[in-house]
Amino acid sequence: MPYAAESDDVLIDKLRARAWDPGLRFDTADVPLAWIEERFGPEHLEQVQEQVISCNSNGTIELKAQTEQVAGYFADAPREPMFPPVTPGAVEAAEHAVGRRLPELLRRIYTEVGNGGFGPGGGLASLTAGQRAPGHLADWPCSVDRHARNRAAGLPASWLYLTSGGCTMEWHVSLLAAENPVLLYDADGWVPSWGEDPHHGLRHATWSLREWLWDWAKGGDVWAEVLKLARPTSSPVLGPF
Repeated sequence: MPYAAESDDVLIDKLRARAWDPGLRFDTADVPLAWIEERFGPEHLEQVQEQVISCNSNGTIELKAQTEQVAGYFADAPREPMFPPVTPGAVEAAEHAVGRRLPELLRRIYTEVGNGGFGPGGGLASLTAGQRAPGHLADWPCSVDRHARNRAAGLPASWLYLTSGGCTMEWHVSLLAAENPVLLYDADGWVPSWGEDPHHGLRHATWSLREWLWDWAKGGDVWAEVLKLARPTSSPVLGPF
């Protein structure tokens, strides 16, 4: 059942709880192997192997955020956003740059939760440029800058970049369609010389931004529906958005 706008206050609270928790702000988190061995004992390393997504050269392992190891390691970490919320004026400047008003829910996220740096996949892009996450050598992606780049590549002005989907995939929100669907777009999924346009690169559409965010806020995987409803490339083009 679609979520109603009346639930947005609850959604904002749930998003803030995850975004401000360094162990939950992304789908995965890194935990030092030495800490796991000290906390749970050497034999626990064998038990946790099945949960490991990747091993890092700095002595940490990447685990799903919803694990006891992540919860334990970050239990006493400060609860604060990676990037503080922006002002309404910054939102208005971004809207002027993209040429469209942002959905009210998205405006609230940037002004009440944080300036990106949390959420599905690699985390929501920032609304303003120049944000640098701790330990990173490059600035965090900026949705306004990505919008300009994507416009130059031929994408519709009504698509606003949200976050990476991995490889050549990107999540966008439609600023045009009712309920602001979230679109999974494959940059390599269409060929202009064949007479195709970016809509041929759409691989999935979540009914609304609200639904997409609720799935993540409750600890779900935004890819679950995509994988369940994966469609062949010969399926009809999704749109318009």
